Amino acid sequence: AISSGGLLSSDGPGDRLKSEYILKGYKDFGYDAVGVQWRDLAYGEDFVQHDGLQWIASNWRHDNFKNDIIITRKVAGKDRIIRVLSWLDPARSPMQAMASAEQPAIDDKQLVVDALTASKKRGETTVLTTTLPLQVAQQQFPVELIDILFIKSAYEVFGEPQKIGNTLVLQPGSRGMRIARLDMQLGEHGQITEWKHKVIAMPESVADAPRMAAWYEEYNAKVKADYLKRVELRKKRETGKSPYAGEAVCKTCHAAQHAVWFKTDHAIAFEDLESVNKAFDPDCIKCHTVAFEQDGGFVDINITPHLMGVQCENCHGAGRQHVEAAGKKPLGNATWKPEQMCAQCHVQKHSPGFDYSTYWPKIAH
Repeated sequence: AISSGGLLSSDGPGDRLKSEYILKGYKDFGYDAVGVQWRDLAYGEDFVQHDGLQWIASNWRHDNFKNDIIITRKVAGKDRIIRVLSWLDPARSPMQAMASAEQPAIDDKQLVVDALTASKKRGETTVLTTTLPLQVAQQQFPVELIDILFIKSAYEVFGEPQKIGNTLVLQPGSRGMRIARLDMQLGEHGQITEWKHKVIAMPESVADAPRMAAWYEEYNAKVKADYLKRVELRKKRETGKSPYAGEAVCKTCHAAQHAVWFKTDHAIAFEDLESVNKAFDPDCIKCHTVAFEQDGGFVDINITPHLMGVQCENCHGAGRQHVEAAGKKPLGNATWKPEQMCAQCHVQKHSPGFDYSTYWPKIAH
């Protein structure tokens, strides 16, 4: 099992905890090799070392990560060796702007070329993981020395594998819910002579592995505990009147629009979280409630039940002043176009299948 990396995220308040459990999960899956990407280092080198994953960065300046990893499999009584290397692109280093700092990734492709050359002389199968687009990878490395080349991932989908000379080019997908399987036959010198590739989806119909139940339950318990701590802090911080009124107040003057909203999935967005035991995950709550983690916004179901779900004020802006002015004061987002309102939550990361022209008619009011 090989991954080209990019496992971790540091976009939201709960991402450090999520990243911790992603690493634990990968360790339990038994991955043979994982390439280092810059995003994996968001919380420092020590953070990714705890779980004993087989990380590779072939041009890393220090010995924190392995230069390569050898995978040995016995086929027809003969040991077959697959040597995995990984190029961490120095040009994308977050430390590039710090000219005086020592750059941890060495910008010397010859390190990789030498290792590939020696490996092919021994008749091994070579794998190089990168985050480079195909054309750039072809320009920077001698692909004739590479049997399997991982290139920059495609968003949400796996790219179609392609054979260029003796090199099989693989383009990973992003996020989860699917895994790719490669079956191959190897020639005498480690080259791929035949292959087939399959992307295996993991929808809800595929049962969860019982051995992973404790891992997932522990993660959810920690997320919930962290959320409850945040709630207590917000309770202490909240002062004065909230700028948000809630959908029931909006209904007083906008009954027809409210009736349309009430029949949409937006109205039950929080219940959807509860149904999958995610009503305490900040990454989910922020788009399933009104103004979570904003002053006067949703805190929890006991303190602010009137702000559960995706309501009028998610799209149109805080409405308290609008109500108190009997409609004479415009809402905060009064000048926004519907596309802008949708784009607050329906972004590629969270809603990859969202198409405005398809979904807007479902909620138009």
